[in-house]
Amino acid sequence: MAKIVVVTSGKGGVGKTTTASSFATGLAKRGHKTAVIDFDVGLRNLDLIMGCERRVVFDFVNVISGEANLKQALIRDKRVENLYILAASQTRDKDALDEEGVERVLNEMAKDFEYIVCDSPAGIEKGALMAMRFADEALVVTNPEVSSVRDSDRVLGMLGSKTKKAESGGSVKEHLVVTRYAPSRVGKGEMLSLQDVGEILAIPLLGVVPESEAVLNSSNSGMPVILEEHSNAGLAYEDLVARFLGEERPLRFVDAKRGLFGRLLGRH
Repeated sequence: MAKIVVVTSGKGGVGKTTTASSFATGLAKRGHKTAVIDFDVGLRNLDLIMGCERRVVFDFVNVISGEANLKQALIRDKRVENLYILAASQTRDKDALDEEGVERVLNEMAKDFEYIVCDSPAGIEKGALMAMRFADEALVVTNPEVSSVRDSDRVLGMLGSKTKKAESGGSVKEHLVVTRYAPSRVGKGEMLSLQDVGEILAIPLLGVVPESEAVLNSSNSGMPVILEEHSNAGLAYEDLVARFLGEERPLRFVDAKRGLFGRLLGRH
């Protein structure tokens, strides 16, 4: 049976789709058959970052509505074996995602995949609720700034109350992913520290992705940044996937030049 992982946050533009694409790609690179689904109906961009926008014929909503079957809609990645993409619709709205239909599609996918990664839209509306509804685990993505962290805290409340696991007395396993981290700016007081973010959200830190031009460059070229194997951001996502799978990896790219913040982090 597949493990369903939602990549979510309250605020837009924090790197959810970048994280979802690289996380799914990293799982597939390690031999796990993985599908990544775009839940952002009407504003899809996962297919752009995955470089398969011209290959989209049928989408998630087509499968839910019975206009296409899953095999017709799933796009096999050309670069990474075991990786498949299910695009969102650009012509429908969020109401096209009904709970029964989403559950039916996820159950069908669970027969063939080890991991199903749900790329959530921003906010707390229906699309985001549907993305997290059936999750086993969640990657909560935040930037180290106050409004992003505050919105992520609201999402944690939803994960603890609006999911099937929560309603049945269980809980979604939560992981924190901090993106666009710049230690030099932390040192100047322009950005929250990892300690600050951790104290506010109080969930385990899975990964820290540094501020990097490689993220924008890879997105524009239709390639998940984890495939940019010489970039700091790509390496950070490799580490994140390894930790998710149970490996121990030290945090990288979190030190200011003096190493002060790395030493402080090491005490916690």
